[in-house]
Amino acid sequence: MSDTLDRLLRLRAEMNRKRPMFLRHLWWKKAKFRNDPKWRKPKGIDNKMKHQLKGYPPIVKVGYRGPSMVRGLHPSGLEPVVVNSTGELDGLDPARHIVYIGSRVGLRKSIEIYKLATGKGFKVANPPRTTQSQQGA
Repeated sequence: MSDTLDRLLRLRAEMNRKRPMFLRHLWWKKAKFRNDPKWRKPKGIDNKMKHQLKGYPPIVKVGYRGPSMVRGLHPSGLEPVVVNSTGELDGLDPARHIVYIGSRVGLRKSIEIYKLATGKGFKVANPPRTTQSQQGA
């Protein structure tokens, strides 16, 4: 990995630590928002969060984005690729891509994909849980 890419990945990790949690307006008041406080853009002419008044949580802005060269990359610096079959591994490069096994893939097929991917030198971000590893735990 190049020195520039490594530096940008460290910078992105530092920015992620400093970036606030973006939660929707009134999540602290209403129980229905507290259960699922994911971000929703504040709307309305009197919304104090939209007007960025003091004492209200920060809103999503372009200045919080990470460096464009590493945006969307895995923390290891590799491009994530979702694989649902063994045939999809053919056009990929182990030095450039990291493999995620699709969530809809069953255990038998995911074990097959995992063995083939590791045999070709790919890193697998979500290896399958086999019955042997569950018995040992």
